[in-house]
Amino acid sequence: MQQRQVELAVGVFILLGIIALAFLALKVSGLSFQDSRTQTYTVVAEFNNIGSLKPRAKVSIAGVTVGQVTSIRLDPLSARAVVEMAINKDVDYLTTDSIAGIKTAGVLGEQYISISVGGAPDVLEDGGKIIDTQSAVVLEDLIGKFLTNMGSKD
Repeated sequence: MQQRQVELAVGVFILLGIIALAFLALKVSGLSFQDSRTQTYTVVAEFNNIGSLKPRAKVSIAGVTVGQVTSIRLDPLSARAVVEMAINKDVDYLTTDSIAGIKTAGVLGEQYISISVGGAPDVLEDGGKIIDTQSAVVLEDLIGKFLTNMGSKD
């Protein structure tokens, strides 16, 4: 009887471990079981440098996730990265003077888009464009500038 209880406990422990691994895999990949029918509208922004921003990266306002990046492409005329974002329909207060910046979660974390809402009376409609953008800060560029400045002082 004691042997049976040990085997059952080990089986439950293994099952919980598999469920935990599946949950972590979904969180890391950006996939979810959330309702895919969430109403969204599209907003576009152009950046000089997107760093390592990827599709499905989160879009946030004041730290709250309000959408995700749906596509990234290069504009051949301006040679800038065009980032298309799906914003939740209930976020209907993005003004035409909003600022979109590419931020990094932690020192070496994933990159996401942070939007600062402006004060203009006009709001962005579906297909609207955020004009004022801040490109990603690339850690390698900062280290290179620091080393160059340190070398020139000697």
